[in-house]
Amino acid sequence: MNSALYSQLQNSFGFSQFRPGQEQTIQQLLEQQSSLAIFPTGSGKSLCYQLTALQLPHLTLVVSPLLALIKDQLEFLASKGIAAASIDSTLSADEHRQVVQDIHAGKTKILMVSVERFKNERFRQFINSVPLSMLVVDEAHCISEWGHNFRPDYLKLPVYRQELNIPLVLLLTATATRQVKNDMAKKFEIAPQHIVQTGFYRKNLDLSVVPVNATEKNHTLLKLVKQQQGAGIIYVTRQQSAEQVAQYLAAQGVSAAAYHAGFDSERRQQIQAQFMANQVQVIVATIAFGMGIDKANIRFVIHYDLPKSIENYSQEIGRAGRDGLSAHCYTLANLDGINTVENFVYGDTPELSAIQSVLDSIASEVNNQRWEVQLNPLSNATNIKQLPLKTLLVQLELKQIIKPLYAYFAEFKLKLLHSKEDIVAHFNAERSEFINAIFHHTNFKKVWGELDFHSLLTSYACDRSRVVSALEYLQEQQLIVLETKGMTEAFSVDTEKLQQAELASTLHRYFVDKEEKEVKRIATLIRFFELDKCLSHNLSRYFDDQQSPAQCSHCSVCRGQTAKLAYSKPPRVVSDEELLHYTLGLEQHLQGKTPQPLTIESYCRFLAGISVPFFGRHKIKQLPGFACCEEQRYATIRESLQRLKAPSNDGAP
Repeated sequence: MNSALYSQLQNSFGFSQFRPGQEQTIQQLLEQQSSLAIFPTGSGKSLCYQLTALQLPHLTLVVSPLLALIKDQLEFLASKGIAAASIDSTLSADEHRQVVQDIHAGKTKILMVSVERFKNERFRQFINSVPLSMLVVDEAHCISEWGHNFRPDYLKLPVYRQELNIPLVLLLTATATRQVKNDMAKKFEIAPQHIVQTGFYRKNLDLSVVPVNATEKNHTLLKLVKQQQGAGIIYVTRQQSAEQVAQYLAAQGVSAAAYHAGFDSERRQQIQAQFMANQVQVIVATIAFGMGIDKANIRFVIHYDLPKSIENYSQEIGRAGRDGLSAHCYTLANLDGINTVENFVYGDTPELSAIQSVLDSIASEVNNQRWEVQLNPLSNATNIKQLPLKTLLVQLELKQIIKPLYAYFAEFKLKLLHSKEDIVAHFNAERSEFINAIFHHTNFKKVWGELDFHSLLTSYACDRSRVVSALEYLQEQQLIVLETKGMTEAFSVDTEKLQQAELASTLHRYFVDKEEKEVKRIATLIRFFELDKCLSHNLSRYFDDQQSPAQCSHCSVCRGQTAKLAYSKPPRVVSDEELLHYTLGLEQHLQGKTPQPLTIESYCRFLAGISVPFFGRHKIKQLPGFACCEEQRYATIRESLQRLKAPSNDGAP
């Protein structure tokens, strides 16, 4: 037993003992052994890096996928008197400057950022100048393409770690299957003996699947809520549903409030604070709520709609009963929402012609083996959503067709807080000449000026990074205010590999495989809810925990209640005549507006009501027939259209 560690645990965090897995993970890190910690939701993963960071000599850099999660962690650390900060888009110029100064002065122990922050050249310029002790990746399953929340930018973290020469890594997650676990460890060269996995099984959670017809759903929900004592969370898929269900419960005398990403941050914080203080009993929320919520006495979690996956389900029920006391988890289950969940998946698969457009764009814009791109315009031009577009670029990186060189802001604007002469007078000799050159190549209009990088770098012998560093320094010294926008990414291009005959088809197959995998994940979720064997045991096995009891005696299956899910009513079937009428209307609306013929996928997305960039740009959502088939499964819509459209659309890309 490490007495110094226990002393720090008590003095800094007020805990007298470690939870399972925490001490082993921290001890490994203090011995400079990179580690992967897989603990169930609410089992204290964050303490592993928080306590370790206090023992390490330099800054600990934490990458987290959600701003809300970062804010919650910072509030907790502040309450314990631990110096921590974040760099994010919500900071004012003064706040940003203070964070940078505190880190340079060694006052801050923990810095939290999103993975996208690494694309910011100002951030990279800064973080390169700071000694780092440890990189922490929260929600680390985002690294794995086999994981349920794969984020393409996370794939680059191993490279960032090497570039920044960070000696130590800690990966944290609650939801890792065996495949995901091995994938994460391999990417960061974590030895098998340094993977710390505590049991997934939680004996205090009572799991129930309640088959319910849509007409009875609210009544069943109200009955369940009124049976419960204490606080609860109800999860829904759509923001509109959150408000409707909360209003219904409130009208029935339940203390309930809606929570979703559509509310401004002040309103979300207010609702969260009321829930934490037991002023509101029930939160009706989309999945935006709950990440990092540290409320130990949540007595029930109800899924009003189907969760997106088994991983999401386990994370969401994991917010119940963190105090170790009994808690109930109900799923009000039918097949009504399955097409909605599936449509999110289908909407993310780029069409073959769209992928070819990206490749053509690179080929036509490459200059001296370099290609520069801004994501938003490329997304609109090729009709690929930004997340799958990022995934496509990462796939091109992995195939060594493009290689990221740097990212920069296309636009640097500055406002002088003192006269040019006074600012230049702060510096001696060549430095004053350099600052003067920056101002000379800045086009000032009244208050703000825009720097012309090209003319500056052409006339003055310096590189771009020196200019960015100088501007950052001027801002730190409160001599200027700096604003940047127009994130541009620069890549080197292997033009020979770019010309490979089957490249677009290979990339398209990757996305189709990914689509099939995600749809299978939804089918696995339905199979789980219809199991005739212990739910708790099978949930644990899914996450590679083989130690849970074969029968838990606290789930609906163990009580003899096997669920069979069905549709509340048959989905509305749109006639062939209507389909042809609506698709003809789409064709006429777009005549002359698109260089490429409409494909089966374009029609499917229109009828299913799936948003893609092209639809927003051409006001497609306002056309008759948009989303007329939203009650049907995507595969059914596709079959109908292939039958109706195949002869006239033969050979379309």
